[in-house]
Amino acid sequence: MKIGIPKEIKPQEARVGVTPAGAQALIQSGHEVYVQKGAGLLSGFEDFSYKAVGCQLVDSLQSVYKTAEMIIKVKEPVEEEYAFIQPNQLLFTYFHFASSAALTHAMIASKAICLAYETVSENNKLPLLIPMSEVAGRMATQEGAKYLEKPQGGFGILLGGVPGVAPAHVMVLGGGIAGTEAAKMASGLGANVTIFDNNLDRLRHLEDVMPSNVTPMFSNTYNIEKEIQRSHLIIGTVLIPGSKAPKLITKTHLKTMMPGTVLVDVAIDQGGCFETSEPTTHENPIRVKEGIIHYAVTNMPGAVPNTSTIALTNASLKYALQLANKGWKKACQENQALQRGLNIVQGKVVYKEVAEAFNLEYIDSSSILN
Repeated sequence: MKIGIPKEIKPQEARVGVTPAGAQALIQSGHEVYVQKGAGLLSGFEDFSYKAVGCQLVDSLQSVYKTAEMIIKVKEPVEEEYAFIQPNQLLFTYFHFASSAALTHAMIASKAICLAYETVSENNKLPLLIPMSEVAGRMATQEGAKYLEKPQGGFGILLGGVPGVAPAHVMVLGGGIAGTEAAKMASGLGANVTIFDNNLDRLRHLEDVMPSNVTPMFSNTYNIEKEIQRSHLIIGTVLIPGSKAPKLITKTHLKTMMPGTVLVDVAIDQGGCFETSEPTTHENPIRVKEGIIHYAVTNMPGAVPNTSTIALTNASLKYALQLANKGWKKACQENQALQRGLNIVQGKVVYKEVAEAFNLEYIDSSSILN
């Protein structure tokens, strides 16, 4: 199979779809890999590193799409790429369709096969979302700590305090991968952390594994409204796979927060779990609303592209090899995890939550695979 690795052109996106090591594994399995020149530079991978393992370098984004049967990316195609996508071409990347009607309709019109990293599901886990959730969760605390500094407009508190001075209060919504990583980082810096979830089994697990300065708490409106009044940093990580994130903090809640409180919305790719969040970029990452700082960068892991690219390739390569070795249809027939990754196929929406988000007709993917 001819596999294309384009350079990401979403603003401030520095990751690349596959490392040289991943490309080498694809080539050793008998496939041709075409890499756009400069695609890996911002992640720390020079063109010669790809060429050394047998990749073919191409000059333009258009050439990658024109040549490849399968495109491996990191982020969803942006508008400039829409015209290059070909019918029946397999796109393997993060899409987060539920947050963008324009992208959804563009991919329907393209007649391509859109297999989304974020909905590949195996053993009730999301293996291709986990590595980026780990990165984003850890970054959420890091970025939140920075914007709590007074020169950034924040409350002016050090997360861990110092001897004789109380530490900051950090509130984490969602006890999944990203939330757990955020809580670990915040607790490691010495903050008092409250982590919310509505799954009692998960809360019991967190109680067992977290340090004493982390308090797991059941998620409901009463508890959330009480906690936000004393929290300096609030991190939202709640995820419903393939669907829009629930709005757990509303505009009205901002009035009950301390001025200079920082909100970090890790769920912004899926629409965000704060009502007042709006997507931002690394170039202009924050918005201030009613004295509350909102950080809602849609590609947080793109700020640490070397770490993120290696972590993503480690997780995605086995699935990419199945798709390349067997073709997308057979691979999805034989692997339910990959089948769940199908979102749009040849103009048909085959992921229920995406169809529901935009009132589109839903077609079960099984009917397409048979």
